[in-house]
Order: sequence, then C-alpha cells, then structure tokens
Amino acid sequence: MSLVYSRREGIGYPGDPRWLRGVLETEAPIAPTSTQVNRFRSLMFGLLLALLLAGCASSNPKTEKQFGESVVFIGEVPASLAVLPLNHQPLQVRSAFRRQSNTVTYVEGRDYVVDWSAGTLRRTSDSRLPEFRTNVLFGAENFDHSKYPGFGNTAFFAFVDYEHTPGPPWPIQPNQTQLLPRSDARLTHGGPFKIVAFGDSITAGGDATSSELIFWKRWTDYLQRRYPAAEITAINGATGGDSTVQGLQRLADKVLAQQPDLVLVGFGMNDHNRGGVPVAQFAANLRTIVQRIRAETSAEVVLFSAFPPNPKWAFGSHHMEDYATATAQVAAETGCAYADVFTNWQAVAARKKPEDLLGNDI
Repeated sequence: MSLVYSRREGIGYPGDPRWLRGVLETEAPIAPTSTQVNRFRSLMFGLLLALLLAGCASSNPKTEKQFGESVVFIGEVPASLAVLPLNHQPLQVRSAFRRQSNTVTYVEGRDYVVDWSAGTLRRTSDSRLPEFRTNVLFGAENFDHSKYPGFGNTAFFAFVDYEHTPGPPWPIQPNQTQLLPRSDARLTHGGPFKIVAFGDSITAGGDATSSELIFWKRWTDYLQRRYPAAEITAINGATGGDSTVQGLQRLADKVLAQQPDLVLVGFGMNDHNRGGVPVAQFAANLRTIVQRIRAETSAEVVLFSAFPPNPKWAFGSHHMEDYATATAQVAAETGCAYADVFTNWQAVAARKKPEDLLGNDI
C-alpha cells in the first residue's frame, strides 16, 4: 500500500497528515503536498494520518526538508525549531504557509537571527515579525478564553522552511496495513471509496487557516493522486464541542447513514476537559462507536488520540495522556488501526512551545 510522504513537512495542526504514520505505508515514497496549521488544535494534527502516511525520505538522502513550520516570537527570546537545521543551509521565514501576492518574506539579520548550533531563531528589536507579546492571551494564567475576544495565534505565526539531517524527531509507528485489508484492496483496485472523518472540532478543522488544508482533506487529495483509479470522496462528520457522548448520539446520522468504506474517529479533547467524560466511560463509548460502525457498515476504522491543550487553559483537566492511553487500548482490543497523535505531539513539544503549535492557543 503506497501511503507515504517522502519528506518531513510543516509542524504546526493539527493540519499535518503525518500523524497517520505507518497505517498504510508505501515502499516507494512520492513527493508530498503542503501542510498547514489546523488547531494543533489541528495544527501539527494531521497529523492524523501519520499513521497511514509515513516515511520521510528526501530526494537527497543526506538531508530532509522541513516545510512551513509554525513559530511565534516572544520579544527577543529565542524560538526553537523542531529539528536542528543544517548549518548555513537555505532557511526561509515568511508570513503565510502558502505564498501569496501579499506574503512577507523575512530577512535574516534584519528581522531575525539564527543560532545554528542551538536550532533557534531570535526576533530582532526592529523586526517585521509579529510580536507575540501583543497577543491578548500573552501572560494569562489559568485563562478562560471566552473572556478574551479575538484570542488565537494565527495572526502571530511565521512559517519556516529549512533543511536538516535525516532521522525523525518523533516516534514512528509500525506499518498497520494488515488492520485495513479492505481499504488496501479497494484503493488498489479502484472505484468508489468513501471516507468519513468523525470527531470534535479538531477533526472538523477548527482554526485551520484554509479549509483545503484540514488534515483529512489533504490526505484524501494525496490518496486520489496516488490511486487515480479510485473515486475517493471524504465527508466531514465531525462537530465542534462534541465528546464521545454526543458522538454516540450523532453516529447514526453522521457516519452510519453514509455507509463509508473507512472512518477516521478522533475524540478526547472535550471528554478530557473538567467536568467531562471519565476515562472508563470514554473508552466504553469509543468501543461502542467502533462496534456499531462494524455492525452496521462495511467500513474499517482508524482511531486517533488527541494532543494536550495549552497547560494554561482553565478548562483542561490536563490528563490527556490517560485518554490517549485509553484510545490506544480500545484500538488494540478491537483490532483498529491507531494513530498516536499524543506521543508524537509530546516528542515535537520537547523543543516547541505550545504557542507554536496551537492555532487558537487553547
């Protein structure tokens, strides 16, 4: 099954489809498409499908390309890149993920300074780069986002392209093609193939800078190019604010009635919030969702975990690891493919601050 990205692209979400790394993995990598910022709260998300989209071999085996990595600059404090860049190799910083007529390309020395050994960029005192200290949430602790009109990080992002030595800076999951045999066969054979993305606002693409950059739309586009004989459609069955409780209530209409071939299921953010769904009930709800999909359709299922919210957000229980573990356990128990967004996120966050990764800063 040929579902692999050939180079590492855009840290920043939730809309990055590399989260589905390893579910359906190719032996012959091809050139990837652009990545974007969902709310990683979809921002580096897309990394849903790093499970199904794996591999990061550059055309140059000695280097790999990071494309469109999101960074915010807090005064003149150095901002870390996810991977150490190659010393004095081309590095570009711009104001938009995709270049447009009004995109600003920032200039080294004038707008920022690179510390190659530390893998950081520092905003200069008279830089044109956005200053994150003017963000309404800057400095806020235990914040209620509803009390801060205009909250969000999108206007403060800069996007960085650079080269680095090969080697993933985050965990790579094993190939899981064996868990999706019907999807493998149908895509290879060609003909109609329907995908439903089911979950909360992360899955729905909340705070994506552009709708076509939502991770599952990008992944669908990739599959269509890779399998031109397949007639792939993808449907948004996700609803912002939903937990698995509401997911069960919407399942018949949003998923079962569509009779899909593959369902991407991602819950956890709203379940984990204070006053949300206890972990045991969350796992039971996920299990029921999988069982009903299998009983009432011929679809296969990919479960994916959520990433943690901003640690300063008042409504998070900040026990997302428990919900990610439960998601992985349900996937193992039911024989579903699983995209480990949480662990990958934590690996990337070892160098990146939350504001770099969260499109809405929550």
